[in-house]
Amino acid sequence: MRTAFIVRVSALAIAAALSSPAAAQFPTTPPPVGATKAFKVPVRRTFTLGNGMKVSLTPFGLVPKATVRLALRTGGIDESANEVWLSGLMADLMPEGTATRGARDLAEEMAGMGGGLGIGAGDDLSNLQADVLSERAADLVRVIADVVRHPKFPESELPRIKQSRLRNLAVALSQPGVQASVKFGEMMFGDHPYGRSFPTEQQLQGYTIDQVRAFWAANVGAARAHIYVTGVFDDAAVEKAIRESFNDWAPGPPPSNRPATMANKRQVAVIDRPGAVQSTVILGLPVPGMTSPDNIKLRVTDAILGGSFGSRITSNIREKKGYTYSPSSFVSTRKGLAYWAESADVTTNVTGPSLTEIVFEVNRLRTEAPPPAELDGIKRNMAGIFVIQNGSRGGVTGQFVAMDLQGLTDDYLRTYVSKVLSVTPADVQKMMQEYLTPEKMSLVVVGDRKVIDDQLKPIIAPPVP
Repeated sequence: MRTAFIVRVSALAIAAALSSPAAAQFPTTPPPVGATKAFKVPVRRTFTLGNGMKVSLTPFGLVPKATVRLALRTGGIDESANEVWLSGLMADLMPEGTATRGARDLAEEMAGMGGGLGIGAGDDLSNLQADVLSERAADLVRVIADVVRHPKFPESELPRIKQSRLRNLAVALSQPGVQASVKFGEMMFGDHPYGRSFPTEQQLQGYTIDQVRAFWAANVGAARAHIYVTGVFDDAAVEKAIRESFNDWAPGPPPSNRPATMANKRQVAVIDRPGAVQSTVILGLPVPGMTSPDNIKLRVTDAILGGSFGSRITSNIREKKGYTYSPSSFVSTRKGLAYWAESADVTTNVTGPSLTEIVFEVNRLRTEAPPPAELDGIKRNMAGIFVIQNGSRGGVTGQFVAMDLQGLTDDYLRTYVSKVLSVTPADVQKMMQEYLTPEKMSLVVVGDRKVIDDQLKPIIAPPVP
């Protein structure tokens, strides 16, 4: 009773305050946006061991924790057509023990440090990473060295890990978004490793422990390794641990050099999904990679076109038309290259109109430079997100890894905000005209063909096969 009385009295007091003359003097517009501050890149100390392994030590922050990440220049890029996901199996098996540590011993040791060891394989890189208490950073270095240099790869664990991956494979391939992405990758990259997303079930079932061990032996070594330590840590102790743990590691082969050639022409694929209430669409084409002088201008252009919540495509087909809930565009990078794509799940009966509106927004930005006020909001948003993303140990480490993979210097990060803010409306229109040509875009649609085929005919030339 007493609580209810207090709540009622408080509500009456608030209502009275809001109805008073003073309430009318509350500001009705937000304060002006302050000047954007330059982003300060954490200073890292980088050196190379005698065997070719690189080391980057970066003091960062005040929280007494450290992130240690070992990046290996191997992954899908080193898989043949008959080895898709083999690098992933290698990564899955690494935590299952070393020559001196069992899987349980390893897990308990990591828990005692205040973290857990994450291991994964991607297209260009495989990574071993953990966050631990500062005083255990050197110990973590030694554990990672043991895991990467002396993995046991127990054959007894392979069936369980393959079964888990088989479940993941079945679930993934049942999703329309994954089906569209797989097909789009094939269209972009052809038979290059970047274009091979999934193995067949039979292929995955057939992998042996000898294949996993052979892949590790052929592709993992000091010449492909770069260890990053970021956060609060004893610099001398960590360097000592790195040198003691890795100095005698065999260099192994240098990183693979397998450049891809992307398709820069109109291609269309329609995948039938009978009865689907939505269609998944992906529309895109190759664009310059991160080393291009146009890279940041292109990223700003992407943000205003479809890559941010306030973008034109999102405003059109989500806010105004209600065709979709979460459309987005993005610039996807690999080593030395990139592509732009717009992706959306749209209601089946407006599949054609959705694509029409997407192309309309592309062409509108090609023919009309954006208003300065609209562009300014996009640029400030990008600058703010960039600073937030780099406000953590993991974020900073990830940026350094990406820069080193692409062969960029830390100046890319140091000048990123200023370059974003310097992009002009004319720059955006120029990026659209030079790189985002609708007639060269590849298109994938996953949906109910009996409903969508007629909708697509006016958009696609030649007609849908």
